[in-house]
Amino acid sequence: MTPTSPPRLGDWNSIGELRELQEKALPRAMELAARSPRYRDLPIPASVEELGALPLTGKGDLRAAYPFGLLAVERERLATYHESSGTSGAPTSSYFTDHDWADVADRFTRGAVGIDAADTLMVRTPYAMLTTGHQAHLGGRSRGATVVPADNRSAVVTYARVVRMLRDLDVTVTWSLPTECLLWAAAARTAGLDPGRDFPSLRALLVAGEPLTAARRNAISRAWGGIPVMQDYGSTETGSLAGECGHGRLHLWADRFIPQVMDPDTGRSARTGVGNLVITTLYREAMPLVRYDLEDRVRVSEEECPCRWHLPTVEVLGRDAGTHAVAGVRVTPGQIERAVFSLPGEHGVLFWRARAREDLLEVELEVDPRYEAAARAQVASALREDPRVRSRVRGVPPGTLVPESVLRGEQRFVKPRHLFGPGEDWDEAVLYY
Repeated sequence: MTPTSPPRLGDWNSIGELRELQEKALPRAMELAARSPRYRDLPIPASVEELGALPLTGKGDLRAAYPFGLLAVERERLATYHESSGTSGAPTSSYFTDHDWADVADRFTRGAVGIDAADTLMVRTPYAMLTTGHQAHLGGRSRGATVVPADNRSAVVTYARVVRMLRDLDVTVTWSLPTECLLWAAAARTAGLDPGRDFPSLRALLVAGEPLTAARRNAISRAWGGIPVMQDYGSTETGSLAGECGHGRLHLWADRFIPQVMDPDTGRSARTGVGNLVITTLYREAMPLVRYDLEDRVRVSEEECPCRWHLPTVEVLGRDAGTHAVAGVRVTPGQIERAVFSLPGEHGVLFWRARAREDLLEVELEVDPRYEAAARAQVASALREDPRVRSRVRGVPPGTLVPESVLRGEQRFVKPRHLFGPGEDWDEAVLYY
């Protein structure tokens, strides 16, 4: 089957035209899917509305299909093979043709950050078996940017080294978890630098991989002198699914896949509303996905945005798996995050942790001792939203949750050795890092 070029922003001029584009692309998408063992016996829906009657594909189905049960092209056409981290058991596989990768890279670079040849892009997400680092690397190169591959799973690229490269290489844009940005700010301060003043080339922080409240986004931006913090949303299996426009709204790339919002209680799907995000790929060759449930709770709207992209907007509400009960009340990380990062900037709070006990929520935060009492009182007050949830907030000195040695340390890179001289430590033989 000859690859078809995906559409570009501007190829449609309204949500109605976007829907027409989806309907037109759906038959070929189902033909691509029918070449996969998983989907070969599926009935072919005549419309997006009929698509909702097809069964869901879940993460369990991806694990059961390991390694190539979803393969829809000849093995000779595969460009790369990837696996999830496997933290919840058996890994899930994903694979891409060169055509698939061109689509992934294009989606990644669509957002308002606007990467181009003048940029130096630091990629601080995993490479290896995950897709996240590879998508950013290819996306940056596709726009002519210089890419710094600072993989965050590499022991030799320490926080101190990241800070040095951010400054010495005049990095303009970074790609990372939101937490990374806070760690770099702390490492910069540990090195005697001011994150808001000593990195004049840095113009944007592009983040993904964790839920991001407005309070934490503002705290990150404030730590780095007010530069924008922009969000991308996606998954290992799919690449980027949404990006921010210049008006700060997160838009689903609904010209490349069909998004549906599924009510987990009834199983019914709609184009908008609140529920689980379910997607059907329109141009994926190697591993088409039909009604793939990302298990992320979202709110989707088709209200027009001033950016005039004519794409639905999405608010990622998180997953139930990240919540814990205190006195019978579900407490989310976002609730605590909003309380912590609403503290004034002079309190210097970057890091916190919390533990849900049966009848008590314990919170610890690193805070300048001068502001400990005020910070504790403000966070405790914010957490009193539900009177049934009793909390205990404790301030700890900076360096307690994230030791200064982690922020300051430089990792020694060791190559394999087999012959050692007198006085050398031969316990380093064979093993290297």
